[in-house]
Amino acid sequence: MFAVVKAGGKQYRVAANDVLRLEKISGEPGDIIELGKVLMFSGDDGLKIGAPFVEGVTVAAEVLAQEKADTIIVFKKRRRHHYRRRNGHRQALTAIRVTEILTNGQKPEKRKAAKPSTPVEKPPEPTVEAKTAKAKAPEAKSPKKAPAKRTKPQATAKPKSAAGKSKPKTK
Repeated sequence: MFAVVKAGGKQYRVAANDVLRLEKISGEPGDIIELGKVLMFSGDDGLKIGAPFVEGVTVAAEVLAQEKADTIIVFKKRRRHHYRRRNGHRQALTAIRVTEILTNGQKPEKRKAAKPSTPVEKPPEPTVEAKTAKAKAPEAKSPKKAPAKRTKPQATAKPKSAAGKSKPKTK
């Protein structure tokens, strides 16, 4: 059983447990999403082709990760005009795993996100006595240091040239 779905302006042939990298789809890792634009479906009862989409068929998928593709360099140049432009681009992608292809208008089952194995514990709150002691104690202010004075650098004595004249030009 397979289906051809349209997502992000492209068409993909999908079957159960296929992993795809589509253009960005909103969702957190672990969420179940539906791809409803099914162009073609092949199952037990034969091949169905949509006009434009097949009615009652959806594809359920689980979001695996939100990631970025490799960098694409866009370089423009017009020769002999001193014109060069270099830009880079990383496309946002969503990695999904197709869980099932649903027919007859069925809806996918919602999975619950797995809870972390160790619960996060909050630090204990300070007691009332500690809060009042903190409020009563004056804060010690550190004295401000005066900025260091800048001194002018000493001029070094340069030996004067003997004649102070430049060399005569020769032809």
